Amino acid sequence: MRRIGFLINPVAGMGGSVGLKGTDGNADEARRRGALPGAQDRAATTLRHLSASPDLCFVICSGEMGESVLHKCGITSYRVAYSFQGNSTAEDTKRAVSAFLQEGVELILFCGGDGTARDVFDVTQRTVPILGIPAGVKMYSAVFALDPVTAAALVSGPFGIRDAEVMDVDEEAYRKGVLSTHLFGIARIPARAHMTQVAKQVFEEADEERAKEEIARFIEEVMLPGVLYIVGAGTTTDAIAQRLGVKKTLLGVDVIRDGSLIASDVDEKTLLDLVGRYPETRIILSPIGAQGFILGRGNQQISAAVVRKAGFHNLIVVATPHKLRETPLLYVDSGDPVLDRELGESIQVISGYRIAQRRKIVRSP
Repeated sequence: MRRIGFLINPVAGMGGSVGLKGTDGNADEARRRGALPGAQDRAATTLRHLSASPDLCFVICSGEMGESVLHKCGITSYRVAYSFQGNSTAEDTKRAVSAFLQEGVELILFCGGDGTARDVFDVTQRTVPILGIPAGVKMYSAVFALDPVTAAALVSGPFGIRDAEVMDVDEEAYRKGVLSTHLFGIARIPARAHMTQVAKQVFEEADEERAKEEIARFIEEVMLPGVLYIVGAGTTTDAIAQRLGVKKTLLGVDVIRDGSLIASDVDEKTLLDLVGRYPETRIILSPIGAQGFILGRGNQQISAAVVRKAGFHNLIVVATPHKLRETPLLYVDSGDPVLDRELGESIQVISGYRIAQRRKIVRSP
């Protein structure tokens, strides 16, 4: 029987929908803004797909860090190796992983974001493979499955092992609109083609800037009067705002109408209210460099509910030719599998002035 270490960071991802850009050290503020925990639901999706696997025995944490979700999913083959009291912390994650290693697990499956990945790897180093169920606000590390269903397929099926980057993101700088990352370490992860994400990349060169300007010129030309434009994070979308003379929050979501800034660094609640007040809405997004995610990573404010209310046919995706060369496939992980399927098999990506490329969208089966 295969022994799988399993843990959940219960507060992972809470900051996303309320515009906090991260939850590490900020869970109380996320709750104050009305955020609801979602990591357990993400973990439950994975576990339900693993519940029929008779050869798996989970080594877990008590309570909301693991045991309660296994109960919910009807899984009884497990052993509690670590118990905690009160609200879980990063130290609880590290102590749990140490306990898992003492139990001789062959893989550690965790549900969280980049902070959880760092805490897990800080203990495991390269002794056993690790795999993340994506549940954070941003996931720039390459140790995550594409989505919860894919995580289950990786754990249950035959897989190889490959190296993957664990990235360290400065959360305080990120909340201020500055992306500061460095390599934290190289973990070992289970690997099958197109089932795990790659680390985020930032493309910077003269041709990139010219391409962004051309994209911005075209978007400005086709913007319609009276239409609400929700503009996602990134340097390409920032170029559009600059073209309009609008100051954008680089890593946040802003709203523009008739060339003016309507709302800055908004949360999901604000977006739902605005979309309800205006008859027409467009959503402008740019995929995360190399990873290819257009929904579900770093822009959880633009939730499945927001996309549905605006109309999924009103998504506008923009990316430079260089980014598209390095990002051959696009991914969606909105948390709503039905919406993800409704987006279709491919989407048009504006990559220059009156230039577009069609890219395939990959999602869970």
